[in-house]
Amino acid sequence: MSRQPDGFDEFAVAAWPRLLRSAYLLCGDHHLAEDLVQTALARTYARWRHVRRDDAMAYARTVLVNLNIDRMRRKRPVEVRDALPDRADPARTSARTEDRDEVVRLLAALTERERRVVVLRHYFDLSEADVARELGVAAGTVKSTLSRALAKLRVDALSVERAQSTGTGGAR
Repeated sequence: MSRQPDGFDEFAVAAWPRLLRSAYLLCGDHHLAEDLVQTALARTYARWRHVRRDDAMAYARTVLVNLNIDRMRRKRPVEVRDALPDRADPARTSARTEDRDEVVRLLAALTERERRVVVLRHYFDLSEADVARELGVAAGTVKSTLSRALAKLRVDALSVERAQSTGTGGAR
């Protein structure tokens, strides 16, 4: 093939880290997250001539979220996963790594819809109206879903904190 479309290489390099982090937050698996981002960028590349350059990240993000939705629809029956650890690995010394792992564990307890809303609203810092538009739901649905998700996260985070303070959940 000849040369890449104008600006796609630069966009892909700049967008990769953020798309990868958001994909990991959506699915909780590093390898799957990489696959989702690669596929999202490939689909963005295929439509690059039609993508508005000032909105390229939004386009790629929408493709990524839709790919994850499609993945979840296909795997509905049962997915066997390794059990999530009850506490942080003692070999890890970085508090930042432990915090990130805890966030991923907490997000894993949410439903797919709740996780998508939380990631789009708080990781991508989209407004409720933008999240609603991106997911194709009403703004009220985003608000109620976000409210339920944040309530679950508070309860789960509080129980983790209590377990750690009593010594049953491992020390940080």
